[in-house]
Amino acid sequence: MPLSPSARKVQDALTAAGFDCRVVELEASTRTSAEAAAAVGTTVSRIAKSLIFRAGDKPVLAIASGENRVDEKKLAALVGARVERPDAEFVRNRTGFAIGGVPPLGHPTRIKTYIDRDLLALGEIWAAAGTPNAVFKLRAEELAPMTGGEVADIAKK
Repeated sequence: MPLSPSARKVQDALTAAGFDCRVVELEASTRTSAEAAAAVGTTVSRIAKSLIFRAGDKPVLAIASGENRVDEKKLAALVGARVERPDAEFVRNRTGFAIGGVPPLGHPTRIKTYIDRDLLALGEIWAAAGTPNAVFKLRAEELAPMTGGEVADIAKK
């Protein structure tokens, strides 16, 4: 079965970047970390959730373990500006994807990205792939080269 246009965009971005990850679209929802973990048979911690924040008119991508919350104060300190959660329209306009399916790559322009340090200890993880039911499996150490992101302590403890 062919991928939907949004999932295909992510698969094409993975291929163009030289990663052999394969996007899969599932019947079950992967919109939340818990739903994604149940759908692929893993733990919530192994879901790499891509969260868009807003720093003025610029998007900031925080990729965190599904069991962690992003500490907005830590993120703001890294960004050097106040960050806030944007509305759905801002997310779609800046990433090309809807909330619940935002992938770590494949956006129309480069987005400043921060990666939750806790993800690196997990080995195999899963990330959203453009729709609320599409995901792909990758090795945690691939996230930084895949996104150009900076590994940082962004989890709320």
